[in-house]
Amino acid sequence: MTEQNTPLELTGEEIAEQKAVRLAKRERLLAEGDEAYPVRLPITATIPELRARYGELEADAATGVEVGVAGRVVHLRNTGKLCFAALQSGDGSRIQAMVSLAEVGEESLQRWKELVDLGDHLFVRGEVISSRRGELSILAKEWRIAAKAILPLPNLHSELSEETRVRQRYLDLIVREQARNTVVARAKAVASLRATFASHDFLEVETPMLQTMHGGAAARPFVTHSNAFDTELFLRIAPELFLKRAAVGGIDRVFEINRNFRNEGADSTHSPEFAMLEAYQAYGDYHTIADLTQELIQNAAVAVSGSHVVTWADGTEFDLGGDWARLSMYESLSERSGIRITPETPLAELAALAAREGVEVKLPTHGKYVEELWEHFVKGELEHPTFVMDFPVDTSPLVRDKPGAPGIVEKWDLYVRGFELATGYSELVDPVIQRERFIEQAKLADRGDDEAMRLDEEFLRAMEHGMPPMGGMGMGIDRLLMAITGLGIRETILFPLVK
Repeated sequence: MTEQNTPLELTGEEIAEQKAVRLAKRERLLAEGDEAYPVRLPITATIPELRARYGELEADAATGVEVGVAGRVVHLRNTGKLCFAALQSGDGSRIQAMVSLAEVGEESLQRWKELVDLGDHLFVRGEVISSRRGELSILAKEWRIAAKAILPLPNLHSELSEETRVRQRYLDLIVREQARNTVVARAKAVASLRATFASHDFLEVETPMLQTMHGGAAARPFVTHSNAFDTELFLRIAPELFLKRAAVGGIDRVFEINRNFRNEGADSTHSPEFAMLEAYQAYGDYHTIADLTQELIQNAAVAVSGSHVVTWADGTEFDLGGDWARLSMYESLSERSGIRITPETPLAELAALAAREGVEVKLPTHGKYVEELWEHFVKGELEHPTFVMDFPVDTSPLVRDKPGAPGIVEKWDLYVRGFELATGYSELVDPVIQRERFIEQAKLADRGDDEAMRLDEEFLRAMEHGMPPMGGMGMGIDRLLMAITGLGIRETILFPLVK
């Protein structure tokens, strides 16, 4: 009896040897008039379908039902007159293929032993039965190679390294159930977001990813060049300014789910390329958009896990239910620092506090000091979902002033598990004030702030035609999956950018 299993780690030489052997098998198939990669196969059922229909079959039972099924070989055991293979479908479900001398004949059985390898895609036709051990099986009358694997699979009984999981996600999907589950979870979450928006009469649109002027967020863009237009272009950092143009045009409830690109650092919560949701609701404000955001996330949690209480990859349960807390940025910072901090606090006093706490602030302004100090004192305490409300005006150039609170704007950031999941505004719709804010941002850019916004005359022209009062929000889809699954950002992205 022979049983195939890949060693924990193959050397480069061993991989090259296996590749040479498998290429020779491919050549033999072709030389004998067979196909190593046939276009069509007489498949009549899928592995999940068979498991759903016959999964409770008693041991050593026959159904009399003949099917044609295909899957990837993930386990292979050959004996004298009977060979076994575990075939795996894309969702990870498996069925056993049994190839016996009595059913296929000596020549076919010998070719099986000589040609079939772990990793091959295989087609078998035969009766659905249950083995003496009670394993759902296909007793093959015919088998064919559906796709010959030239490289070996990794060991299916050991953990892939994080590097391999990220760089060769296709192997991760074959080997690891959690990887497949994450892809399914993401699809369910995005479908839920769209369904929730539809229930509130939002329209989904698409806006440009190549832009002549970057804006809509404080971030450093990727720069490229258009040969057709002979001009410098930017990969968008946010869809905000175009979605607001749509609102000017009368699309009162609008959203987009698409890609953003930011030429910045990469870590456990940041990726240079990421999926972003942004939405705008005319005649709403940052409170109504906070309510909507909570509903979006809670509905997504139910879609993925069946409950507001989600179970993370490490087994921890996390409750996303209930009404989430709303916390004042200035008040929470004052409480934790022991110093009363307001929009009127002198810059020198903020600088002294930052120096004492070892907080570094690049291109210091009042708002940058307040936000960095808040992160230092408060951010790490926010495990449960919390809307952090009311930000400094100079770091939020697209946000409406808070009535009766000079220097503060109606903005929130939503924190979950200590990281920022979403942000929302009462949007600034006065074109005169918006122009003044852009001019102040341009001054910061001149001082070397790579994240400052530029003066966007086209956007201002749209605003001057009348932009309705509105609330708006943005949320990273990858971070939403982090909150639901407990995984890092590179695990929630199917094919993340790696160096």
